[in-house]
Amino acid sequence: MAEERDLVKNETGLGSIKIADEVVSIIAGLAATEIDGIAGMSGGLAGGIAEMLGRKNFSKGVKVEVGEKEAAIDLYIIVKYGVRIPDVALAAQENIKRAIENMTGLSVVEVNVHVQGVSFPEEEQVLDEVRVH
Repeated sequence: MAEERDLVKNETGLGSIKIADEVVSIIAGLAATEIDGIAGMSGGLAGGIAEMLGRKNFSKGVKVEVGEKEAAIDLYIIVKYGVRIPDVALAAQENIKRAIENMTGLSVVEVNVHVQGVSFPEEEQVLDEVRVH
């Protein structure tokens, strides 16, 4: 089961709000897929090969560390060939920070972007076909 943390203790005595780490991962993954230039998420390096993942499991390629009031995110992505990687990474950092802070109330202290590979146009067609099936 996903580990849960107390995020807010309601001062009115109504109770506490708990958000699972997995939820923060999903929010970050969804925010990352909104960025033009990101071809997909990487499940990490297994045997030296970055595994391309579909967009159905949004927490893949995302590692989170969630405290009581702060969160740190590590994002593992594959970028499209021809994009300016610093611009894509910055856009991802900003979008992820905004999404997590708005939806959870956590303060995002860092979003580390790890570029695991580059996707070429013919690879993207294959990925789109795999996602459809």
